[in-house]
Amino acid sequence: MIINDNEAAQAQVEVAPVKKKNGVLKRYEGVICLLVVFGLFYYLGREMGTANMLNTLMHTAHDLLLNTVFYLMGICVLTGALGRIFVEFGVVKMLERALRPLMKPLFNLPGVASLGAVMTFLSDNPAIISLASDKRFSSYFKKFQFISLTNFGTAFGMGLLVMVFMIGQGFFWQPLVGFFGAFCGCIVSTRLMQYFVLKNYPHYAQEDVVEDKETMEKEEKKDEKSGFIRVLNSLLDGGRTGVDVGLAIIPGVLIISTLVMVLTFGPSSSGEYTGAAYEGVAILPFLAEKINFIFEFLFGFGDPHLIAFPITALGAVGAALGLVPNFMAQGWVDGNAIAVFTAIGMCWSGYLSTHTAMLDSLGYRELTPKAILAHTVGGIVAAITAHLVYMFVAMLIAA
Repeated sequence: MIINDNEAAQAQVEVAPVKKKNGVLKRYEGVICLLVVFGLFYYLGREMGTANMLNTLMHTAHDLLLNTVFYLMGICVLTGALGRIFVEFGVVKMLERALRPLMKPLFNLPGVASLGAVMTFLSDNPAIISLASDKRFSSYFKKFQFISLTNFGTAFGMGLLVMVFMIGQGFFWQPLVGFFGAFCGCIVSTRLMQYFVLKNYPHYAQEDVVEDKETMEKEEKKDEKSGFIRVLNSLLDGGRTGVDVGLAIIPGVLIISTLVMVLTFGPSSSGEYTGAAYEGVAILPFLAEKINFIFEFLFGFGDPHLIAFPITALGAVGAALGLVPNFMAQGWVDGNAIAVFTAIGMCWSGYLSTHTAMLDSLGYRELTPKAILAHTVGGIVAAITAHLVYMFVAMLIAA
């Protein structure tokens, strides 16, 4: 009894400083928040002008809503309908059996996850959420695997668009090298995210995403309906899920992307601020240029301006692709840059602006920082892999 009292007293002594520190932080966190927010807006207003800054923020958010969010919602509706058809008629089960030997050792995911990779490759990151919303699809996953789908699907997002664009610029085998790099980055990102999840929630290793009873009830209802009704219900229910996902990603895309765009892009072509959408202070590329020697060593970039591509790809890979023609006109781009651009463009594909919304729609918003950290590492690995493989292939061709 005496020992227990002593241990309790010691525990109180050890816990007290922690509580005191937390109390101090809570007391001043409001002040810190105000300093950060007002400091950011003061800097933006000083550089751009207050009126121009406010107009740019509103115009950028409005343009993202019309041309990005609704575009992504359209993708989610179509992929949601297609994914529900695949689930309804057994394609998912077939993929699970066929690809289990590949998916399990590489990604520690069930074989059905490959369907998510295909759909995000053909469309964009949120397509994986349309699939994940189907309980028969998610029934194959443990919780830690299910959460890592955000990283897994993002690594292939807009892959077809990126590769076709690079081929259209006159490069052929270099985008394939980039695809291999993105594949390797996906393995790292997915595995690292699973490690983070299990470290914080060890019980997720055994917990299923859905109960077997729910799945069985859906299977029983499915068997009672005719083929035509099953097709019609799958298309409409899947499309409706896509609409819900499209609405769910609006806050993340508008808030995060707007901030990234303002910190990435510079003034208008005339060099002045006009309040138009996608103007900014270009602080991220400026900071990246200060450590360009690191990117030259890791990625083989021959010009500091090339770092603008991965920085821009953090928010939107489509915007990053728009930089390539100008880079080529300036003579900054070579085959290595194309391979690295493809790898990092596919692997990152605007994850900074979509991860928050995707995890929020899955119901695991608190894990967003872990997902972003894991995917940042995965994208860097993808770029380094593409650079090294490109040098090896180029050496073989030259020989």
